[in-house]
Amino acid sequence: MSGVVSAKAPGSPSRANARPASDIEEKPTRASSPHQAFEYELLTMFVRNELSAAVTTPLLAIVVAMGAMFWAPPRELLLWLGTVFVAKGILIALCRQFAKAPRDDATTPVWRAKITAAEFLYGVTWAGIAFIAPSTQSEMAHTFIFAALLIVISMRMLFASTAMPIVYAGTLPITVAIVIRFLLLDNPFYWALAAMAVGVHFYFIWLMTGFNATVMAMLEYRAEKDALIAELEQAKSVSDDARERAEEANLAKSRFLATMSHELRTPLNAILGFSEIMQGELLGPHANPTYKEYANDIHQSGQHLLKLINEILDISRIEAGRYELHEGAVSLAAVAEDCNRLMRLRAEKKGLVISETFEANLPQLWADERAIRQICLNLLSNAVKFTPSGGTITLAIGKTLAGGQFLSVKDTGPGIPDVEIPRVLKSFGQGSLAQHTAEGGTGLGLPITKGLAELHNGVFELKSKLRHGTEVTVTFPRKRVIQDQGRFALKGEVA
Repeated sequence: MSGVVSAKAPGSPSRANARPASDIEEKPTRASSPHQAFEYELLTMFVRNELSAAVTTPLLAIVVAMGAMFWAPPRELLLWLGTVFVAKGILIALCRQFAKAPRDDATTPVWRAKITAAEFLYGVTWAGIAFIAPSTQSEMAHTFIFAALLIVISMRMLFASTAMPIVYAGTLPITVAIVIRFLLLDNPFYWALAAMAVGVHFYFIWLMTGFNATVMAMLEYRAEKDALIAELEQAKSVSDDARERAEEANLAKSRFLATMSHELRTPLNAILGFSEIMQGELLGPHANPTYKEYANDIHQSGQHLLKLINEILDISRIEAGRYELHEGAVSLAAVAEDCNRLMRLRAEKKGLVISETFEANLPQLWADERAIRQICLNLLSNAVKFTPSGGTITLAIGKTLAGGQFLSVKDTGPGIPDVEIPRVLKSFGQGSLAQHTAEGGTGLGLPITKGLAELHNGVFELKSKLRHGTEVTVTFPRKRVIQDQGRFALKGEVA
């Protein structure tokens, strides 16, 4: 019985095998007409079951013939046995032809009609034994024939349960033969057996109808699964195409930025150089003092533009994975102190106080000094930019519990709402405070800082609460800390 359920049509798609795009497109079309596909599947299950039991039923016929030899003429039994073998041979031959035929060339209704006719012939030959039994009132002989034919009916129903027309064609002749044979006997006992044969037949039909419905549901589920797999493969194909286009666009963006950086920096250096000369009046004083103010504005605007170009290039390299670290021994405390010195004048002009909290005797880090300096300057610049006058900024450096080191910048500014934190960590993302202030910036400082920290195997953490300030901590792992004699905590992991 398990063989009936688990049978699978030849040529059905396997999930493990890759299918071409044309097959993916055709799959929904096949699923749109399931009855035709299911008819082929059900007939294929019957064929496989029949071929797998090609020897079983002929052996049963031999056993029945040997049992009937005690009360039936041997010549008639041999003739009956020969007709059973011939009918079975015709059925097996048709099943083998169907199994060998390509699915696209197989006409299911025609094959089903041929196999149904062969099954009917096979059932008629089995029914013939009911009329070979002796005409005497031998209860043993008739009971044997009754039991044998019921066994044959149950077997034929089980093998043909996936195709109900074949069930009817193969079993009805046997049941009709039992009923006719027993009704011809003038004995209420045999009439009861005839009624029992009809009842058993209807009961078997009811069982096989339920089994057939289960098989149909299984096929429907499999068709839905195949359709879903086809949709997933089609979606994956679309996704792969989109990913390839995105990679091409990203490559084009990187090439554009690399080209534009060179093209923009060349004239920008000239602008910065000449504006600095004009600003300092190196070639003589300006006749009109306003020109000096203009030269100062040009110089500041050029520096702002150069900073913007550098930030765009940095974030593009980080996102593309092409940012190269020039690593060496770096003192985190020395870099932070230099950055504090650079930002102190700007903070004092705004009325801010920068306090330092440095842990003493910190070992050096194996890192890119320029990147570490940029991390610290970006964090201090953001804190100075958004902290109101009279506020305090705390620059802290120390060891972590895991043996690494951290750099932290905490301010008493207005803070960032929770919903805006993911936005400010994206490229060109700005919070509502930055959008309403003249010092909004480009929205690249924090993404660059986060990217540089991750390039150093570090962790970037931003904590902020509205009206309670912001704290940004960059943690460097223990393997970045240089131990005594210039050895790393985990040798070879940073190189």
